[in-house]
Amino acid sequence: MVRDGRRVRRLVADGGTFVRSLRHSHRKRDDAGQVTCGEVLSIRRCGARGRLRLVFEGGPGRIVPDGYPVPSGVVGTAPDRTLNLHEPGTVRAFLDVALRRGWDPDGPVPRELDGWSLFDEAHTLRTGACQAPCPAGRVRCGRS
Repeated sequence: MVRDGRRVRRLVADGGTFVRSLRHSHRKRDDAGQVTCGEVLSIRRCGARGRLRLVFEGGPGRIVPDGYPVPSGVVGTAPDRTLNLHEPGTVRAFLDVALRRGWDPDGPVPRELDGWSLFDEAHTLRTGACQAPCPAGRVRCGRS
């Protein structure tokens, strides 16, 4: 299924079916007209009104795809500290973090968050850097 030129993909998590899409964005950064690249990950539960938009805007100390050598969907804070937003396990990690922080998939309005505010916790889930046992039914550290 394709929507607005972007591919919409399914993700089954926490007993529900979610859809997700990823797009590249260009936003005006300041009054001088500087434009910055970014990635926008959208997640919503099928049949629900709530939508989560995670915005990863480029800037100092932030890696986003803006041409060679960073591939599409890769965001990070250092060359050895990146996540690929095309991978279902990465999306699941961000979904789990957002749910833990109170995002309600059935909420009445879309919610936009700075994706970088969730990055460290999602990276820990995804790479297995955590030492605590992962709860049943959640992302297993470093695996989906």
